This record gives sequence, structure tokens and C-alpha cells, in this order.
Amino acid sequence: MHDFSCTNPDDMNYDTLAKKARYFKQDEEGVKSMSKILEDMRNETKKDVARRLLKLGKIKVEELRECFPDLSESDVKEIEAEVMQLV
Repeated sequence: MHDFSCTNPDDMNYDTLAKKARYFKQDEEGVKSMSKILEDMRNETKKDVARRLLKLGKIKVEELRECFPDLSESDVKEIEAEVMQLV
């Protein structure tokens, strides 16, 4: 459990975990990879929130574009289609 609370891979006891943590925190490729993963997660969360708001009737499709300007037009159409199938 100690290793999971460490912020510095050099302080970890388990070598395999330390190597992976070092890769994602210090290696340029690893940092890019982790940044991409986190960005994808953030985008999926935004789509999920938009989907839920639309499903609950708290927002209209036109308002999605205004409230979530970084969602692509295809994302908005996908969300609208998913919600319309549920109704």
C-alpha cells in the first residue's frame, strides 16, 4: 500500500510499479500517453453529462452546443440519437 501513496517513483518499494509510474510521470512518451488518456476521459465525462441533461429534459439539443462548445457536431448528433432511442 505504501507504493500507491508515493508521488515519487524513487520512493516506491515494488520495482515494477515504480518503473510504470516513472514512465507515466517522467518519460516524455509516457506523459503524452497519460495526457491523452486523461483528455479522453474528460471528453467522455462531458458527453455523459450532456447525455444525462438531455435525457432528464434539463437542456435542449440546441443548448448542448452552447453549454458544451468543445463537443463536435457529430458528438451532439450521437448524443441526440442515443437519447431519442431511449424515449
